[in-house]
Amino acid sequence: MTSASKTCFNRGLSRALALSLATAAVALAAPVKAEDLIVKYDQSQLLRLPRPAAEIIIGNPSIADVTVQTGNLLVITGKTFGITNIIALDAERNVIWDERVLVRRDEAKVVNLQRGTQRQSFNCTPQCNPQIVIGDDATYFNAIKSASETKIGFSERSSDTGPQSSGQ
Repeated sequence: MTSASKTCFNRGLSRALALSLATAAVALAAPVKAEDLIVKYDQSQLLRLPRPAAEIIIGNPSIADVTVQTGNLLVITGKTFGITNIIALDAERNVIWDERVLVRRDEAKVVNLQRGTQRQSFNCTPQCNPQIVIGDDATYFNAIKSASETKIGFSERSSDTGPQSSGQ
């Protein structure tokens, strides 16, 4: 292969790769539809159905969870990022509701500290405090998780012992 044909081949390969990546990005973007229910990660959203549901089907329970408060009031909680669907059926197995649920990050008052490929997340309301989010640097994530678990442990031990007597 000559130098000119190698250059031509490399340009063609580069264009094909760029086109493939652009196509993949569009396919992965999964555009939000007007009828999608958007739930924020680690938050809940209420949904009132037109009539009571007898059965709830969740496409991917690792993305979203549903709790029935009353027959027609659902609490949908975003568990991790992604898209799934939720179907509500009545007692006769008729579809009451069938929609996609998009779980995404709440970007309001969130600051991301990016150090190369390592990300650390902070919730800044009003001062910035560490917040662990899937995708954060593993060392940072584990350190914040451990500190949080330790604090919860202190609280649980304190509540288990009940009120302390003053010795009087």
